[in-house]
Parts: sequence; C-alpha cells; structure tokens
Amino acid sequence: MKKAGNIEKLKKLVRKKVGKNDPAHDFEHVMRVYSNAQRLARMERANPRLVLAAALLHDIVSYPKSDPRSKNSSVESAAKAKQILVRYSYTKEEIEIISDAIRDHSFSRGSVPKTMVGKILQDADRLDAIGAIGIARTFSVGGAEKRPFYSNKDPFCKTRSPDDTKWTLDHFYKKLLLLEKKMNTKSAKQEARKRVKIMLEFLDVLRDEIYP
Repeated sequence: MKKAGNIEKLKKLVRKKVGKNDPAHDFEHVMRVYSNAQRLARMERANPRLVLAAALLHDIVSYPKSDPRSKNSSVESAAKAKQILVRYSYTKEEIEIISDAIRDHSFSRGSVPKTMVGKILQDADRLDAIGAIGIARTFSVGGAEKRPFYSNKDPFCKTRSPDDTKWTLDHFYKKLLLLEKKMNTKSAKQEARKRVKIMLEFLDVLRDEIYP
C-alpha cells in the first residue's frame, strides 16, 4: 500500500514541476507515457513500480527544442530523478535502474537501454511521438518554434534530406516514421505499426490538399 502511495505522491509532485512545460511536454504527455508504460510493463512482465516511476519523471527537466540545453534534458532529468526518489522509499539499486532508464530514453542520445525498465520507458515515450497525438505534438512544437509547416519547393522530402529545424513536416521523415523499427519490445512494435499507418494516411491526405 505504501509503495502504491508513493506513485500517487510522485504524480502530484510531477504535476507541479511540469506545469509550465509546453503542450507537447506537459503533464498530459507525462500521463500518456505513464499509461503506455503501464500497459507495456504488464505485457512484458516488467516491474511496474520502477517503470511507472521512470515514466513520471522522464521529463522532469524539459527545455524548448531550440534551446541548446535541450539535448541534455534526459541527463538532467535522470539526475533530478535521483534527488527526488531518495525521498520515496526507493533503494539505491532501484534508483540507479530508474535514472539510467530516464537518461537513455531520449531519441537524440541514440542509446538502446540495457534494462527492461529502460526499454519500456523508451518505447512508451516514442509511442506518444507517433499516431494522431504525435501529429498534434509535432505541429505544436513547430508552432512554438515559429517554423513553417513545410518547404514549398519539396514538402515531402522527395529530393532532399529532411531538416526539421526549418520545416515541421520534415520531422516526420527525420524521426517519426523511423520509430516503428526502433521500438524495443514486441508489444510496442505492434502498437507503433498502427500509429505509423495513421501518420502515413495523414501525409497522403495532406499531399492531396497541397497538390489538388
């Protein structure tokens, strides 16, 4: 009972900490990742207590994508998670597992987590980057960064390498459409396949609207 209570206390703490985050990295994002992680932990038979703590704290430090510090968000979140978890009855070993998972989950680090907790956290976060919610989050970030929707010369990256620092739509080709093959667990791969299909359908409709 106490362990379950710790998770609920962590939720309240995280809600306060991420209250000013942008809509793509706010508490609702955290809770979607939490739900994904909860489902994956059950299907992969992983330790839910560790997985859920990692999900709650994975974005405890978050910077705008254009901020040079953004590439270190996962490292700083891992360090912050260590400071927080000592107050919630986690052992030293558990804290190391959780913090390592948080450190290695981000796409920009290019790491494959060593533990099942890390693999599930990475998958859970990546699932929230694709599908219908992934489309919404992508354009939310693009708007916040004041990026054009697409290159009017080559919207769908047919003859050039994608550059998602310039055009929002390029993010699909730079990252999002690649995530299905980068999932760690069988359960996440199955869900990713469905979500990638939604994104491909969106791109087809968008293509028809741009080139009527």
